[in-house]
Amino acid sequence: MKKNIKYLITLFFLIPFFTFSQGNFTLSGTVKDKKNGELLIGVAFRVAENPKLGTLANEYGFYSLTLPQGKQTIYVSYIGYEIQQIDINVKQNEKLDIFLESSADKGITLNEVVVSSRKKDENLSTTQMGTEVLNIKSIEKLPVLFGEKDILKTIQLLPGIKSVGEGGSGFSVRGGAVDQNLILLDEAPVYNASHLLGFFSTFNSDALKDASIIKGNAPAQYGGRLSSVLDVKMKEGNNQEFAATGGIGLISSRLSIEGPIQKEKSSFIISGRRTYADLFLGLTEDFKGSQLFFYDLNMKANYQINKNNRIYLSGYFGRDILGFNNTFGTDWGNTSGTLRWNSILGSKLFSNTSFIYSNYNYDINFENETTSIGLKSKIQDWNLKQDFSWYVSNNHSIRFGINTIHHTITPAIVSGTLSSSFPKKSRYSLENAIYINDDHKVTEKLSLSYGLRLSAFTVLGGDTYNIYEKGVLKDSVQLAKGAWGKTYINPEPRFSANYRINQVSSFKVAYSRNSQNLHLLSNSNSGNPTDQWIGSSYTVKPEISDQVSIGYSRNFDDNNYEINVEAYYKNMQNQIDYRNGADISFDVGKDIEADLLFGRGRAYGLEFIAKKKEGKLTGWVSYTLSKTERKIDGINNNQWYNSRLDRTHDLSVVGTYLLSPKWTLSGLFVYSTGNAVTFPTGKYEINGETIFHYDSRNENRMPAYNRLDLSATYERKKYKNFQGSWTFGVYNAYGRQNAYTIDFQDNPENPGTTRAWQTSLFRWIPNITYNFKF
Repeated sequence: MKKNIKYLITLFFLIPFFTFSQGNFTLSGTVKDKKNGELLIGVAFRVAENPKLGTLANEYGFYSLTLPQGKQTIYVSYIGYEIQQIDINVKQNEKLDIFLESSADKGITLNEVVVSSRKKDENLSTTQMGTEVLNIKSIEKLPVLFGEKDILKTIQLLPGIKSVGEGGSGFSVRGGAVDQNLILLDEAPVYNASHLLGFFSTFNSDALKDASIIKGNAPAQYGGRLSSVLDVKMKEGNNQEFAATGGIGLISSRLSIEGPIQKEKSSFIISGRRTYADLFLGLTEDFKGSQLFFYDLNMKANYQINKNNRIYLSGYFGRDILGFNNTFGTDWGNTSGTLRWNSILGSKLFSNTSFIYSNYNYDINFENETTSIGLKSKIQDWNLKQDFSWYVSNNHSIRFGINTIHHTITPAIVSGTLSSSFPKKSRYSLENAIYINDDHKVTEKLSLSYGLRLSAFTVLGGDTYNIYEKGVLKDSVQLAKGAWGKTYINPEPRFSANYRINQVSSFKVAYSRNSQNLHLLSNSNSGNPTDQWIGSSYTVKPEISDQVSIGYSRNFDDNNYEINVEAYYKNMQNQIDYRNGADISFDVGKDIEADLLFGRGRAYGLEFIAKKKEGKLTGWVSYTLSKTERKIDGINNNQWYNSRLDRTHDLSVVGTYLLSPKWTLSGLFVYSTGNAVTFPTGKYEINGETIFHYDSRNENRMPAYNRLDLSATYERKKYKNFQGSWTFGVYNAYGRQNAYTIDFQDNPENPGTTRAWQTSLFRWIPNITYNFKF
């Protein structure tokens, strides 16, 4: 019986390889921007003689279109670009690179598109659920904190994606924690995607080409996180001429330079950004010698070896510096690099090979007359990916590959005058995966996407691993350096289907399983730069989620308006929380795993988004109704309790209005239920100190949150090759004092009672930014 099952599984994946006609020919190549040579993602191809024939360019700009022999007329279209007509007489397999011209470059005024699919009706035809593609150019029109355009702030306005704190870049997707989001920059994982404690993200939008967010139902090539994938890709650089863009704001400035290394064959882009809040600190005597700033640098270059092979080298370097005189200093940041080789192996086969490095670390120093303390920590990855895309036919493509990652996780290691009874060492692990995913348009109405990812996580030697049960030490395992220890293997099937009801509506259903072996330990919702990453071990097991979702999409007015509704249920295993009274601050004398408890989680909800995509007024309204809970032995009397990020209602209204060719007005309104928190239910006094008593975990609520942001953009008339614009905005326009924290203390006027003290961060934050390009 087992042998028969093995044959059936093999047949299931191999049948598609033999199901295409041998009598057709294939047109393939890449699609680029005519002006700057940038590869374009998701370009649509349609055959006039047979509208059923068509395809999309992949994320590397490669397309493969199978055509019958004879004369054909092909229409190539992409949002913001002129439709190109190609007349061709198909006699054999042929390679054809296509160059599209931007509508703006031809002097045609574009309708603003804020969040869009790559095809006007892609929400009806794609099997991918819970996915949004961000238009990078449109982000600059939205009002944001400090006037800094930010993709992480933008995705928080979409259904199912929640901000974890006022002004912060951290986000929660469908009830997941911050660490359950896989954030990729040119395929390199980003472990802390924020600057200045979350008020800025690590992503400088001037350097970005494309960004997409997938909420839990990701194809098999993605893995390692439970909740979402944010896939961000950098620009390649202009291979036709030199160009520069930049902006000068109240607290930060940025500059990008790009151009050809060898025209039409190679190019580069360098993009930098820095804040200068530290310059103002020096104006006061109390803060002289203090530091508070961040910088980041994006760099990328590419070289076309020949018509079928191109290599790319990209890097990101970012750092936050915070220091107070000579007594306290901390810096943290990310470094990543990606070396990628794209190869067209044939008219139907495309290969992408990537070698990736990623490092996140922090360094803290504290010094006074008697004490000197240093704390260091890092998480470092070396990553090798080999990915293949096989375009079996116009309606059928298969993606398969392997991925291997070597992790080095160094916990908070102390130096100086403190000593540790539990000396900490770097821990090593190996994460491997093999995957295959099949996208198949079975009929005109039914499309399927199904696949399997097999992941394996191995604990490597070099440290002693304690084994705990409910916080009690039961055993320990000492692994010599280089030895292989515990291995966790998890099959992760994925399936989604789209049924096109008619020309304007469709119904979708999906199931996916995901596993996660890297875990972030934090005492806060929003996350701090000094939070600790740990890997699965002998005590900590992989987190696993099973998500089922259904959806309905309906378009109106020639796809100008669209409505998407999705419902989901997510069951989670091996969820991590802290035992009552745990403190994960830098206690160098204990093993943090002793404070962890494990159990189940569940999240379910309903998401709604309505968009207007063209015209003078564009934007969207999104709403989420959701519930997120945990059940862990040893917490809340072993009963279900609210997750810290549980919020019942989330509403966002976003609008952009083209007032004139020079003026664009934008606004957004957000409302949400307050986060779940634990407030004290009583207090008692010991040795003159008040101790608060807490009962059920997360049974209380912060006050509801709401805010209105406004902005206006003035674009000056283009002079020769120079274009300038001004953006004026205000964050929290009506000055609401939203609660950031609520602390409890004895009432000084009546010590027998307790006073709640609310802290709010921002009221009426104005911003002015000057942007330019030439």
